[in-house]
Order: sequence, then C-alpha cells, then structure tokens
Amino acid sequence: MKKIITIICSVLCLSAFSQKQITLEEAISIAQKNSPDYKALLNQNQASYWRFRNFKAGLLPQLRLDATIPQYRNSVNRITLDDGSDGFRRTNQTRFDGTLSLNQNVPLTGGTISVSSQFERVDLSEPFVATNFAVIPFSINYFQNSLFYNPFKWQKKIEPLIYEEAKREFIERMEQISLNTARRYFALLKSQVQTRIAKSNFSNQDTLFQISKGRFKMGKIAENDLLQIELSVLNSENDVITNQINFKRSSQNLSRYLVLDTENILLSVPKELTSFTVSVDKALKEAKSNRKAVIEFRRRRLQAEQDVAEVKGNNRLQMSLRANFGISQQGTVFNDLFQDFNQQQSVTLSIGIPILDWGVSKSRRKLVEANKDLVNTNIEIEEQEFEQEIYLHVLNWQNQRNFLKTAKKAQEIALKRYIIAKKRFVLGKINITDLNIALQEQDRSVLQYLNSLEKFWTDYYTLRRLTLYDFIENKKIEVKDIIYD
Repeated sequence: MKKIITIICSVLCLSAFSQKQITLEEAISIAQKNSPDYKALLNQNQASYWRFRNFKAGLLPQLRLDATIPQYRNSVNRITLDDGSDGFRRTNQTRFDGTLSLNQNVPLTGGTISVSSQFERVDLSEPFVATNFAVIPFSINYFQNSLFYNPFKWQKKIEPLIYEEAKREFIERMEQISLNTARRYFALLKSQVQTRIAKSNFSNQDTLFQISKGRFKMGKIAENDLLQIELSVLNSENDVITNQINFKRSSQNLSRYLVLDTENILLSVPKELTSFTVSVDKALKEAKSNRKAVIEFRRRRLQAEQDVAEVKGNNRLQMSLRANFGISQQGTVFNDLFQDFNQQQSVTLSIGIPILDWGVSKSRRKLVEANKDLVNTNIEIEEQEFEQEIYLHVLNWQNQRNFLKTAKKAQEIALKRYIIAKKRFVLGKINITDLNIALQEQDRSVLQYLNSLEKFWTDYYTLRRLTLYDFIENKKIEVKDIIYD
C-alpha cells in the first residue's frame, strides 16, 4: 500500500512550488463561500427570508398617512340648482386633506380593522371666497371581503412551511455544492494523473524504441516488432497532446467554480473515510426529519386544501361586511371643529347569489377538488420514490467500500505486473504485444482506482444530501453563517 501511495504521489507532483495545492475538503470549503452556485443560493435564501419577514410584518399593526397637498382645480362643472334644474358654474378651489390610520389584519375572522383620523380643508375662490373645514377625529372601521373564506388562516399555516422549506433547501443545495465540487475535483485529479501517465508512457516507449532499434540491427527482433514499438511511440505522443487539452479544460472548470486567481492547481488524492455504518432505517428517519421534501409535501397538500376552501367559500353565497363608527364635525371656523361632534355610523352587509350560472360554480368546485386529489396522488408517488431513492443509495453505499478495496488491490497487481513485464521485455523474454497489454492494464487499473475513489466520495456527499445528516459526527447538518442584509 505504501508503494502505491508513493507511485500516485509521484504522478501528481508537478512543480509543487509554483502550483496552488488544494485538498478535497479545502476545495469544498472554498466552493461553499465563493462559488457561483453559493452566491445564487444566498440570493434565493435571502428572498425567502424577506418574504417570511413580510408575512410576519403583515400580522402587526400598520400606521399609515395618506394626504393630498394640495389639489387645485379651476374648471366649469355641471351642478344641480336649488330648483332641481342643472346649470353650469365655474369653480376655482384648492383642497388639502390628510388621513392618519392604524390598520390591523384580524387572522381570527379574516377581516381588517382600522382606527383613523381625518382632516380636510377647502379654499374656494370662485364663485365666492370661502374656507371650509371638515374633521373626523376618531373613526373605527371594519371590513371583511368574505364571511366564508379566511385567507389569513391559511397564510398562517402555509407561510411558515414555505420558509422552513427554504431553509432546508439551503442546506441541501450546500451539500449539492459539495457534490459538484467533488466531481470537478476528481475530474482534474484524473486529468493530472492521465497527463502524467501519458508523458511517462511516451518517455518509456521512446526509450524502448531506441533499445529495440539496436536489437533489430543485431537481428534479435523482427521488423514487425520494431514497427509495432514505433507505432506505440506515435500513439503515446498523441495521448500526451489529448490529455494536456483535457487537463487544461478540467483546471479551468475547477478554478472558475472556486473563483481562484490561478488555474495552476495541484491536487492530492483524498484519503478514505473512517469506517461507519449506515442503516436504512436510520437514513430514512433522518431524511424524513431533515429533508425539505417532507415539508414540501405538507405545504402542497395545504395549498390544495386552500384552493378548495376558497372556491367553496366564494362559489355560491358571497357575503362581505363593512362597518364604521366615529364622530365628525365641519364648518368655516377652525376653532369650532372640536366641539359638539356629530356621530356617524354605518353597517353594510353585501350578498351575492348566483341564480343561473349554467354549472359554472359546480365545475369550478369540481375542478379544485380534482386538482386536490391529483396533488395527493402525486405526493404519494413522490413519497414512495423518496424512500426508494434513499433505500437504494444506502445499499449502494454499503458495497462501495468493497468496490474501492477491490480496485485498490487490482491497481497494486497491475503495477507489479507491468514492472515485471518491462524487465522481461528488456531481456527479450516477451514481445511488444505482451508489454503493451501489461501497460494498458496498469493505466486502466490506476484510473479505475481513481474512478472508484471518486464514486466513493460522491456517494458519501450524496448520502449527506439525501439525509442532511453527518453519519461520522452523528449529528444533523446545519448552516449557521447565512447573512441577511
């Protein structure tokens, strides 16, 4: 094992002093702070946060000032005279008014209650000069659009779920960033290894070609074998060029994702994780407790029920209520406005009943009920897929260590076999075909090990994303450094 690590490290050491060295853990840490995915995720989460803040603020009293300062009008208007006839008169007036109101939504009933004060002044210049005042020192108003549907009740149920769903989605997508980083990391790591292998193979093939030319002159090998070696040299040279292009592409993908100031990156082979056991029951329990999908299922069911309640509440008998109680005064002298107030009160109950609508009300109700049934059916299917995905992934994870162990052993055998085959070829005991087969198996085993190691790590981060649980530390995954501006 020590020999394998030494060989891989020698493959990766490319001018360490001039390259930025990054481990997988460091790359993930950088991506979770600088990557474009993180910045977009932070913006989205902030939008969810402020939506919830807006909902909470909507349940609190709102103090509001509305004013007109001033309204000027100089025009000819039609008016009704004292004898009942219509006439035209020029009006030249300036109007000032202001209303200070305190409004409060009432989640218990679904209406809005407000307390307000109002002042108005009108200065008339034509047809005569006059100043009039009107004041409503105190007025209580209540308005409810529907007596059978309460939107505030449903908002209090749904909005907290939407916010909780957004918080869990933030954690899930942070784990997705870890997964995306791991894939880019291993893509570059394999490109580095393949590039170094291609260069080493080209150097070895060229050396063997020079040796083979001498042996051909001595008559120890046939011309066909010499041509075969020369062809291997040309193929190796093409492999070097191809792998250098792939290496450049992988370097750019990782450096841009991490927002680094250099593409010259040196990666280290990640170590295997400490052994830990994941049971299907434990994974399902944590997933159902932590994942956003569980909250999403509840939210979608509630929204479907809300649609049904809204249609039923407004579909047949429609009723709205408006009530007002207060005091008022008006006159031409400002100081006389705040005495001998007049009472004002009103209650309006409006109803609307469809008598003949050709089935519109029924079809609207049946539509939302059918949609509710469809939502529930889809959620049941998604819940089954949710559990199946976790079940299958846990089973796959349990076998992943065995796959990695087998790949590591196969790499060790292939490396030893190539060393022996190379020595035997130099001694003339095997032909170039057997040597090339041993070389190909060595290269393939190194890449298969890295592929297996990549699968091991991506499966680990997928397991974290599916459960939002850290099985090494035995705790839920949380994100505490979210910043709201």
